[in-house]
Amino acid sequence: MKPLEGIRVLEVAMYGFVPSAGAVLAEWGADVVKIEHSVTGDPQRGLRQVGRMRVEGDPNPNVEHANRGKRSIGLDMGSDEGREVLLELARRSDVFLTSFLPQARTKFGIDVDDIRAVNPSIVYARGSALGPRGVESDRGGYDMTAFWARGGIAATITPPGVEGMIAPPGPAFGDTISGTNLAGGVAAALLKRERTGETSVVDVSLLGSGLWSMGHGVALSLHLDEHMVAPVPGAHGAPTNPLSGLYATSDNRYLSFVMLQPAKFWADVCRHIDRPELVDDPRFANAEQIAAHTEEAVAILREVIAQRTLAEWTERFATLAGPWAPVQDSLQVSDDAQIRSNEYIVKAGELELVANPVQFDVTAPETGPAPEFAAQTEEILLEIGLDWDRIIALKTAGAVT
Repeated sequence: MKPLEGIRVLEVAMYGFVPSAGAVLAEWGADVVKIEHSVTGDPQRGLRQVGRMRVEGDPNPNVEHANRGKRSIGLDMGSDEGREVLLELARRSDVFLTSFLPQARTKFGIDVDDIRAVNPSIVYARGSALGPRGVESDRGGYDMTAFWARGGIAATITPPGVEGMIAPPGPAFGDTISGTNLAGGVAAALLKRERTGETSVVDVSLLGSGLWSMGHGVALSLHLDEHMVAPVPGAHGAPTNPLSGLYATSDNRYLSFVMLQPAKFWADVCRHIDRPELVDDPRFANAEQIAAHTEEAVAILREVIAQRTLAEWTERFATLAGPWAPVQDSLQVSDDAQIRSNEYIVKAGELELVANPVQFDVTAPETGPAPEFAAQTEEILLEIGLDWDRIIALKTAGAVT
């Protein structure tokens, strides 16, 4: 049995952030009903171009990532009939999940008090750009603005001298992280309700999630009153540790060493690179000597590692005691045996998608494809007790699609 099996989630949200929370809840077993605009659906369905990458036809990964495993109903929330259906769905739900801003929630009559009027025990979960309080609480935003730029990430990873800022590594980067945070908050609120009978309003923002992801660095900056400065791209990285940094292989790939106790791992590394004489080299006899001779050690390691391919080093370093990793891009990760062994990439209909990172009982989450627009409208309306005459009337009136 999945952890959230039997939990019903009503999602009134668009784009990537809050829908990705619904996707996680669906993978945890919840029945997630996605409310979409009765004519246009979720605007995310129109996203075909991301940078140089263009998707033709369906399925569209830009939709599937954040909407896997849900059911879709097309609904005109602005009509009396449509709102009546929405409130009936809310009456039967455990969670109301929304990305709508305060003014829109008021306009459509879906704010906390409106939904609690028909279901006092519902968990009401809101995803926002900038948080529920403060003078900017009614402003919208995207992960590029609130999470990446304003949350301190972009400026911190952009090297000095680079004009502007480094862009996020891919679409919905901050959305997906923030959505997982929101899903966790919903799960905690459901546990509280089960134990105490008390319900909650759950808030997660892109800005708060961006800050949380930078939390260690922000804490250091506040304590020391210093800005964090991005390392120079391509540099080794650690000025006093040759075993913490990047090294190029003969096929222009990179591997990353992160051995924070270099004296502990130095001998093992030397043996793995076929340089056993370096074990007893006085320049690297202890942590202090390694720190003093880091530049020389880095030069040696660069020369040696540049003589073999990444695949060769991967095989050779399989028994290396210290932490290291190949540097991989978004396509190369799909060939990683460890990723495949843990089923971090799973089948969802015709596509492969990255599963949410939480596993229960050493089992990958089961997932399904995103629903086609309004594909389950009739099914959902029948479940709330409407007969076919009423469904046809609602369709004729344009209240549902």
